[in-house]
Amino acid sequence: MDPARLEQFKKIAEQYPDDEVARYGLGSLYLHLARYAEAEGEFRAAITIKANYTAAYRELGKALRDAGRRMEAMDVLGQGVVVAERTHDSQTLREMLVFLKRLKEEHP
Repeated sequence: MDPARLEQFKKIAEQYPDDEVARYGLGSLYLHLARYAEAEGEFRAAITIKANYTAAYRELGKALRDAGRRMEAMDVLGQGVVVAERTHDSQTLREMLVFLKRLKEEHP
């Protein structure tokens, strides 16, 4: 990944710290770079800004799973499922349910 792209997203998130999309975008880049703790922070910030941001729950679950925190990932995805049901976000709901099923089938 081009380091300039990461710097660009960091600047946007710094300029607009209350923009959930900016925080989500930066979190997605961190996740892609396997920088899980930083990804987690950005996805949690996005959820704090917009509590019904279902995609942020899904990606936070991925970051936690990839960081070896399977149980926490399952908890976050469970929360995301509740939000997706409440907001009628059927696509993200399906994705999180499949993700949860796979995590439950894995051995700890």
